Amino acid sequence: MPTNTSAAAAPVVSSAEQAEIAFIPARMIKAWAAHDAEAFADLFTPDGTMILPGVYQKGRDAIREFMTAAFAGPYQETRVTGSPIDIKPLADGAVALLTTGGVLAAGATELSDASAIRASWILVKREGRWQLAVYQNCPRD
Repeated sequence: MPTNTSAAAAPVVSSAEQAEIAFIPARMIKAWAAHDAEAFADLFTPDGTMILPGVYQKGRDAIREFMTAAFAGPYQETRVTGSPIDIKPLADGAVALLTTGGVLAAGATELSDASAIRASWILVKREGRWQLAVYQNCPRD
């Protein structure tokens, strides 16, 4: 009996989609700069998950509530930075985006080593746009 030993074709992400995906961190930066918890949460799917050191939030509503409190508390007057370093297609309509960046303290112009992070973003195409299904970051070093 013949067997098929060829690997399945890797999913393809068009250059236009790559540009759209790579722009998601800029949307997060903009939402953070405005301390706009609604715009921040809107980056996620309705059941999206956000994992930060010591934080686990599931669902757009929980993420919005967490960021509303964070922008009024520990993230007040902070900014965030982030740049894509890799896009890995996972399946049709699903990619992993890897970034580097971090949270700039109030008044800071440079990212401290202690605040630098690497992040994994699992994005899915839903409702005609790329949305975060899972976001997780950890210290860079």
